[in-house]
Amino acid sequence: MNIITIDKNNIDQEHICCAIGNDKQNQARAQSKKEWMKDRFNDGLTFKRFDQRGKIFIEYMPIEKVWKPVSGKNFMVINCLWVSGQFKGKGLSTQLLDECISDAKSKKMDGIAVISSTKVKPFLTDKKFYLKHGFETADTAPPYFELLALKFNKNAENPKFTGNAKSGTCLNKKGLTFIYSNQCPFMEEYVELLAEVSRRKKVPFEIKKLKNYSEVQQSGSPFGTLGIYFNGEFKTHELMPEKKFEKFINEL
Repeated sequence: MNIITIDKNNIDQEHICCAIGNDKQNQARAQSKKEWMKDRFNDGLTFKRFDQRGKIFIEYMPIEKVWKPVSGKNFMVINCLWVSGQFKGKGLSTQLLDECISDAKSKKMDGIAVISSTKVKPFLTDKKFYLKHGFETADTAPPYFELLALKFNKNAENPKFTGNAKSGTCLNKKGLTFIYSNQCPFMEEYVELLAEVSRRKKVPFEIKKLKNYSEVQQSGSPFGTLGIYFNGEFKTHELMPEKKFEKFINEL
């Protein structure tokens, strides 16, 4: 297998791994992600994947314009590293990470950062993988987030979570708040589903779609792509199916 780079020249012809089905639903998901990517390439977004039909890819971009509530200088931030199904256990995650390391070093960056968690959580790569490759904890944010960093320049200042990420709050103090972006192709569809569940349960809610990196960097969810809040306090970053979300609401 070979690694290829998705850029503005081939994005319309290549699949982008996250949503690879040929049905209309997955085609719509993939298109929303591609439109998001097209607007990010000028900000330094890089998307690399193996030339196979599967979820085996890495996405990263410079910290100054990353869609995460982190701050710092001259670091590359991994948005997502995903190897799934039959492709696990073959060293492909390491190969993808090595691509990011080589790229960051070629750009004279001081290191790489990634958001993980104290315990294994959905949509976040297990921190054990990164620790094995030399990453160290640079910062933490409640309730379970960790910002890991691999520094090439030991004198460089560590990246860190923003104050809003550490406070984990949003402006709406009544009911549920869903704050999301199209960085993930599933977010818009699932947020609407969660909103419909909230409507049926008669729980007031508000939806906010993040439209640029500045808005994301000011948000209260360390995950960046999604934050679910209740009465103004961050509760989870997890995208949930309908029945699981109903249970989540019942337990609030």
